[in-house]
Amino acid sequence: MEEQNKERAVELLEIMNKGRYFTTLKPVPKENNSYTITLKVSSYNELNLMVSDLLKASIILLNPDAQSLSSFTKDNNVNVMTLLEIALQLLPEEEMELLDDLRKLYYKE
Repeated sequence: MEEQNKERAVELLEIMNKGRYFTTLKPVPKENNSYTITLKVSSYNELNLMVSDLLKASIILLNPDAQSLSSFTKDNNVNVMTLLEIALQLLPEEEMELLDDLRKLYYKE
């Protein structure tokens, strides 16, 4: 049983070494359990619009009486596409590939 576990561990390491996994989260130097993630934007204006849409959506969702944000801002439209683009950029694609490989290894037995 122990030999079989060693073989599986070696196979797992081989799978992990052949791909570019764990690239979404980047460790912060000199900090334990802290990571950064890259969010691509084309300008400060785009970044401002992204953060603004996140805040607007949060306000509307947290306050059932706030059907609009007229008291908070002149533009009360929330650009859902911006929120979806942020979510898409945050998905760890390479890690999902690793999970598929691990599932194959698990069911291989």
